[in-house]
Amino acid sequence: MTLQPFHLAFPVHDLAAARGFYVGLLGCKEGRSSDQWIDFDLRGHQIVAHLDPDMRPPATSNPVDGHEVPVPHFGIVLEWDDWQALAERLTAAGVRFGIAPYVRFAGQVGEQATMFFRDPSGNALEFKAFRDIGQLFATD
Repeated sequence: MTLQPFHLAFPVHDLAAARGFYVGLLGCKEGRSSDQWIDFDLRGHQIVAHLDPDMRPPATSNPVDGHEVPVPHFGIVLEWDDWQALAERLTAAGVRFGIAPYVRFAGQVGEQATMFFRDPSGNALEFKAFRDIGQLFATD
């Protein structure tokens, strides 16, 4: 199965800070832009930061495995080794994690590595990896 790219538009309060974060830290390629928005290529998916100088991120969270998971959030499912490399790069860069990199369901169906952090505008991101990608939607 070939996945089609998704498109996500989200608010940011500072386009220059968004550019530094998504291009400089996460390694996204920059696409088209204006003085009001920037397209980023997040591993083949189009995410678009739209300028909203007054934006305030939601402060909602849900308890999951003893952590407060921010809602809403977005991210991508990476290969296991790519996830580990990103976690190391973010840690070395001094990124403040909302939920530090860790492995959930170790040795069980759906074993996954996950981490949560925020962009400079406070948008929550989750990057994860499955030990077995075939278990992405597994229930047992």
